[in-house]
Amino acid sequence: MTGTLGENVRRHRRVSGLSQERLAEAAGLSVGTVRKVEQGKTVEMATLHALARALAVPTSELLAADAPEPVDGDDPNRLHLVALRKALTPPVGLVPVGRPRDEAPELSALERSAVELGRLYHADRYQSVAQRLPRLVAEANRAVDGDDPDRALVARSQVLELAGRFLTQTRHYDLAYHALAGAIADARNAGNDMTAASGVNGLAWLLLRQGRFDDAESLAATTADVVEPRVSQASPERLAAWGWLALRASAAAARNNRPAEAEEYQRVAMTAAVAVGAEYHDPRHPWSRFGPVTVAMKAVEAVMITGDARSALRQSDEGPLSDYGRRRAGRPNSDNWHRHRLDVAQAHTVLGDHQQAMDELAYVRARSPEWLRHQTMARGVLRDVLRKRKRTLTGEMRDMAVFLDVTG
Repeated sequence: MTGTLGENVRRHRRVSGLSQERLAEAAGLSVGTVRKVEQGKTVEMATLHALARALAVPTSELLAADAPEPVDGDDPNRLHLVALRKALTPPVGLVPVGRPRDEAPELSALERSAVELGRLYHADRYQSVAQRLPRLVAEANRAVDGDDPDRALVARSQVLELAGRFLTQTRHYDLAYHALAGAIADARNAGNDMTAASGVNGLAWLLLRQGRFDDAESLAATTADVVEPRVSQASPERLAAWGWLALRASAAAARNNRPAEAEEYQRVAMTAAVAVGAEYHDPRHPWSRFGPVTVAMKAVEAVMITGDARSALRQSDEGPLSDYGRRRAGRPNSDNWHRHRLDVAQAHTVLGDHQQAMDELAYVRARSPEWLRHQTMARGVLRDVLRKRKRTLTGEMRDMAVFLDVTG
């Protein structure tokens, strides 16, 4: 597929023998929206999922090769990361250029710093992360010249994975890819498959954010096959790695209009979650928390992608996601929980309950304001509220619009 987004949609519509009106009806969209897509205007990913379902094609068939993420513009809070770019992409010549002459740092201190910075990342302290990452990357680079190269490679892998996840969150995708590819290579060279699998998990997330659903599913599923454990004897670390890769593959398949495959990956993830028993957390990887609550949240996300808002709301308050279920299984990662609450907000918007949607946005804003600023989905929910509300906007809605930089 080499055409633009609009050309791809138009071609598939004509092959299916549908008029714009019939396609709009089948997708549950307005004719104006279909025309907007075919004219090459900016649309949200949820609109493309609906069109793909109506046309019975993978969403990736509609995406333009040169525009893998046809969602609303860049994050308005993009951070200035010149120092981090310099640390991740040093000059390379026939002889070392500007290579630090300092002694290799003490590995235990480097490992502790990586864990601490990971906690700051999950606390939405993005400015602190941006300021400290360049030095940590430089120290990790020096560490591999020390006396314990394999341990240093694992430490650098963890630092690069943190950098890659941070850059993915802040939408610096090319630099994120560079960091994550380096993280995977370091872990593989050190013979540490669990750290490598964690890096693959991060890279699959990046591919999802870019709209590269085929690549994300293939990468996650293939790696899950490699690390698949003997469930009765597996460590929680391996079960969590296996389960997370299955969740990434499921997310990619669901977004690519492959619901049967998404459900199968979900079953694999739940097998891992049941074996873990509760939300497992590896302090070396602050993003690794995995268990029944995490899998249930991702199941709600998959249901929302199919457009079934009522089922999503029902599932968001039952089983592991009920108050009792969460008390029993433990807390998921805060960013995954808040992403789940955005799914709930979107479901309320679809069903016309705008106040409930606003309550969910306010809930997340009160707990993770900086994280919320980086979420295209949050802006999409608010735009839907502003567009569909027939009465005068409340002060809360106007304030949220300013906070998320949403107009109209």
